[in-house]
Amino acid sequence: LRARCEHCLARRTTSTRRLNTFAMLALCALAEAYVLTARGHASHSRLHPVRMGTTADFKTGLTIEFDNSVWKVQEFLHVKPGKGSAFVRSKLKNLETGNTLEKTWKAGESFADAQVDKEEMQYSYMDGEDMVFMNMETYEEERIPKGDIDKAEFIKEEMQLTVLKWQGKPIDVQVPKSMTLKVVEAAPGAAGNTAQGRTEKPAVLETGAEIMVPMFIKEGEEIKVDTDDRKYLGRAT
Repeated sequence: LRARCEHCLARRTTSTRRLNTFAMLALCALAEAYVLTARGHASHSRLHPVRMGTTADFKTGLTIEFDNSVWKVQEFLHVKPGKGSAFVRSKLKNLETGNTLEKTWKAGESFADAQVDKEEMQYSYMDGEDMVFMNMETYEEERIPKGDIDKAEFIKEEMQLTVLKWQGKPIDVQVPKSMTLKVVEAAPGAAGNTAQGRTEKPAVLETGAEIMVPMFIKEGEEIKVDTDDRKYLGRAT
């Protein structure tokens, strides 16, 4: 493009060329920018083709796209009635607004997988209602409202986590399903409680989360926790 413009300039008179040089070069720059942008979009489309899934692919935590937004599957149930076609009930969370939606799908109905980017970041601190995460290589920070993060109560300071981004915007944080955490508060197990049928008691973990633990667990012990079901898995070995 630039060579063609320079050829056109060479054919004009000296006076006209002086008057139009800057205009022609500006036009060339705009044309080159347009070509590069078009190539970039084409390359991005090739690198991130739209992937389609069906209700057979449903799993808890799956991110999907529909209605021009991104959603996370929180619950789902495949139903096969005695009469009529099979269908799937689902509970979805909008990762942009935090709203939930109960949606019924036809069995085998398709949807677009959300084109989500993943970035390894470290949880740094709370800033008002936001949890602040830092990329330890670039030192760039991302703020995500605590209320928008599933299982936020299990996140520890300086914990390495995967932040999910959709269209460049952070939308969620992946918290491990199983974690080892310290018990910071737990009432002592009184003698006779087990005999009376009581086998569990509440305990507060180092992150502030509260779960039920066996009566024999004491303050200061480290335990394994299922963060999805908020259940005690056993003592840490």
